Amino acid sequence: MNFDTNHQLVLASASPRRKELFSKLGVPFEVITSNVEETSVQAETMKEYVREVALLKARDVAKKGKGKTIIGADTVVVFEDTLLHKPKNEEEAIAHLTRLSENVHQVMTAVVIIQADGTEEVIVEETKVYFKKLSKELIESYVETGDPFDKAGGYGIQTDGVLFVDHIVGDYNNVVGLPLASLFEKLIALNILKL
Repeated sequence: MNFDTNHQLVLASASPRRKELFSKLGVPFEVITSNVEETSVQAETMKEYVREVALLKARDVAKKGKGKTIIGADTVVVFEDTLLHKPKNEEEAIAHLTRLSENVHQVMTAVVIIQADGTEEVIVEETKVYFKKLSKELIESYVETGDPFDKAGGYGIQTDGVLFVDHIVGDYNNVVGLPLASLFEKLIALNILKL
């Protein structure tokens, strides 16, 4: 499919996975990353937290990309109402995966669209991920690959972490980091993309 846009699109994300997913739309865009402190965000709920972090990132990039349409996102992994951030070291990565083993967790991605006139739209997508029972050896072997360290929750569903997943309920791409179908629907509704 071919889509048209008369907007200058900016993806406000350093994630190579988001860039790859967004490029599936086949429209030109540039990447500008934010340098905000995510830990400054305070929120009552996990949904509110991921929404506020995505807004913070997108608004930061909007200051640099005047007159452009900014698309920013943030993804969190939530287990028993606790955020599982990107692990800082091997011990934390092992702890994350041990907690997720034989359990269900939520992956929430907030996507923010800021248009040139300052109008803001936010989508929050949630996917439930069910993990198989993971052996200590499997967890340690995966952590040794280094894959967990740039990923919320300490695993990548699009890399070897897929071996841990029993099933998901919701959008697979949301777990990767960008709920592309919901974003596409919103971009069409806002006339940012045209068929």
